[in-house]
Amino acid sequence: MTKPLIAVVLMSTFLSACDTLDDPSLNPVFDASQAEAPPSKPLASFNKQRQVFWGDLHIHTGLSYDAYTTGVRTLPDDAYRFMKGGTIEHGMGYPIKMSRPLDFGAVTDHSEYLGVPRHLDQSKGVNQLRAVMETGSPLKITWNYLSTIVMKMSSVEKREEAFGLPGLESVSLEAWQHIIDTAERHNDPGRFTAFIGYEWTSMPNGDNLHRNVIYKTSLVPEFPFSSRDSDNPEDLWDALDKQREQGMSMISIPHNGNVSNGLMYSNVMFDGGALSADYAEQRLFNEPISEILQVKGGSETHPILSSNDEFADFEIYDQRLSADGDVSQPKGSYARDALRTGLELSHSEGFNPYQFGVIGSSDSHNSSSSVEENNFHGKLPMMDGTAGLRAGKALLMSERINRAKRWSAMGLAGVWAEENTRDSLFEAMRRKETYATSGPRISLRFFAGWQYPDNLLEQDDLVEQAYQHGVPMGAELQASAKDQGSPVFAVWAVKDPQGANLDRIQIIKGWVDSEGLSHEQVYNVAASDGRVINPIVGQLEPVGNTVDAATATYSNSIGDGQLAVLWQDPSFDASQQAFYYARVLEIPTPRYSTFDAKTLGIQPSDPVSIQERAISSAIWYSAK
Repeated sequence: MTKPLIAVVLMSTFLSACDTLDDPSLNPVFDASQAEAPPSKPLASFNKQRQVFWGDLHIHTGLSYDAYTTGVRTLPDDAYRFMKGGTIEHGMGYPIKMSRPLDFGAVTDHSEYLGVPRHLDQSKGVNQLRAVMETGSPLKITWNYLSTIVMKMSSVEKREEAFGLPGLESVSLEAWQHIIDTAERHNDPGRFTAFIGYEWTSMPNGDNLHRNVIYKTSLVPEFPFSSRDSDNPEDLWDALDKQREQGMSMISIPHNGNVSNGLMYSNVMFDGGALSADYAEQRLFNEPISEILQVKGGSETHPILSSNDEFADFEIYDQRLSADGDVSQPKGSYARDALRTGLELSHSEGFNPYQFGVIGSSDSHNSSSSVEENNFHGKLPMMDGTAGLRAGKALLMSERINRAKRWSAMGLAGVWAEENTRDSLFEAMRRKETYATSGPRISLRFFAGWQYPDNLLEQDDLVEQAYQHGVPMGAELQASAKDQGSPVFAVWAVKDPQGANLDRIQIIKGWVDSEGLSHEQVYNVAASDGRVINPIVGQLEPVGNTVDAATATYSNSIGDGQLAVLWQDPSFDASQQAFYYARVLEIPTPRYSTFDAKTLGIQPSDPVSIQERAISSAIWYSAK
């Protein structure tokens, strides 16, 4: 289909600005005749002991208002083609392709104004950019575009004024049906699972409360419940509960708690009222997992909340999405803090609304999954779609406005399921046997039990035994009837076959004391290269760093390909409720910004390297 005039003018205008600045990341220009189709994929057989499947449950297309207005013209078909390993066109006009196909995914376009900007542009010729494109240099035109269009969408009122026009309900209904039909066409049980979903985009006062709603089957509502209906997540859950009464099955996945200003995992309800057992039950059932790694930063923890965690300062993005861009309050914004709050509530009130598992997903708005450091193509084309834009070299923007400079190339969802089908993957997510990675496909398993033999890791049937005598990530371990000390935690990890070696395995513990106060501690439990963990303080020497910033390369001459350990908590107290989760770190590798600097022939900015990671869902210990 021919691009609308508005897109052609925008792209040609912007390309001329970037060509002047010599931005090689714009080349080669996409040629549809040369685009690679998704490769054939063997059928994944049923495995009773479960296998890991890789996916992205957070991808936007040109049907989302923010994607379309920043240059995205691709649609759900393109998104699934990309997820399945094919080549598609980036909004800036060059080809993009993943190094490996995914196993599952979902298009989650914003339900608010779904398809409306695209419709206004194509069918009515509404050209809100015409005025800013008729004067000024190409660079100024692009700046005017971002300042007058994108920044004017920074509040609900301004978005309503631009896109909430009456009489366009049928446009959004058609777009929703298009999403459904496309997922149905691309769903290929055993090879690729396409979930039907959307994003509920609540952002009161610029604080992020967004959720992705993922349906188990093709039985979905006529149209999604959106934040235009209500920006209160409790109303969303009520709507989803009513849909279940009609036979539908779904989950809601919170994301970007890091920019929620403390609201995502608050200790009060949306209206400020006290939490209740009913609230906890409803939230737990609707939201069994949270997305904690994505393009807008990590939501595992924050250095202010975890001052003794040397790896807490990882891809921190704490700028609120409001127009002023103030700093988001850490407390109530991060997953580990939420898990601790849950323990405190369980101790004081007898209920825990925050016993959730974790995943990663990209939140790419390019109909793609932009999670590879050496293949990063940004989130929103006109803001960060080239190396020059991401480095701040192709557009004169203030640091406050140019948020894209702080975005990240992550993340992916790892799901342990019997087979690659909607039913199996959905049930795995509901039981929280999931984990998040920052992009690499690190294989991670985490179990706890009371009867594991000392040589469990040497057994051929170790997975069968781990399930038989214990529980996996995401589950609850009941207290032992006998006083036998700490349970045994079994954790093992294997490097991404195409990625970096592993540095270490850590277990993060959170617990609540007799006074109802929560605490946390990070344990190094396995280390590569024969390094010895200090048995008293648990410290571990750094693995080293082989990254050459000038060439954006590294060496796998350090680290190990796999790590495994049986571990017991030296401070275990059978009377204290606790959670434990595993975190696996890779050796340092070049960050995407270092690859961009090499492309542009400039000095890379700090940090030049990154320690990619995998983070498991927790195992909760239920005290006597």
